[in-house]
Amino acid sequence: MPATPEGATAHRSIVLADEAATAALAAALARQARPGDVVTLAGPLGAGKTSFARAFIAALGVKDEVPSPTFTLVQTYEAAIGTVWHFDLYRLTSPDEAYEIGLDEALDDGAAVIEWPERLAGRLPADRLDVDIALSHEGEAREVRLAGHGAWNERGLDFGS
Repeated sequence: MPATPEGATAHRSIVLADEAATAALAAALARQARPGDVVTLAGPLGAGKTSFARAFIAALGVKDEVPSPTFTLVQTYEAAIGTVWHFDLYRLTSPDEAYEIGLDEALDDGAAVIEWPERLAGRLPADRLDVDIALSHEGEAREVRLAGHGAWNERGLDFGS
């Protein structure tokens, strides 16, 4: 898929058969990640957001265990592209709370993976990749909708699936 015109958003939908396919997509996206990138992960409970985040972070070269940050709200990892911040905003009650746990710093100094981005109530950075994961009626399958904005839009979401 070629890059879209400036100001437009690149979209792509993919059906993933199982967790291995989800991990492969996450790894393909991680290969395109650069310092300062933001990847948001939306979808219902149990859709596979944390599994996607784990595979994405591991593909950046992080060898540490990647636990769900549901209770800690944020975890950081050192990777070749710099510090990777993994946020789980599920328990937030206000968008301001995300900035209290370091979202500004993450956006300035590293890359960020943000689960439950809707908790930011429209305060997401303009340059980001939105990954919306939906449950399928076909066993372990998931339908993933990708939307590239800004820098991710310019990359055209051209990768193997």
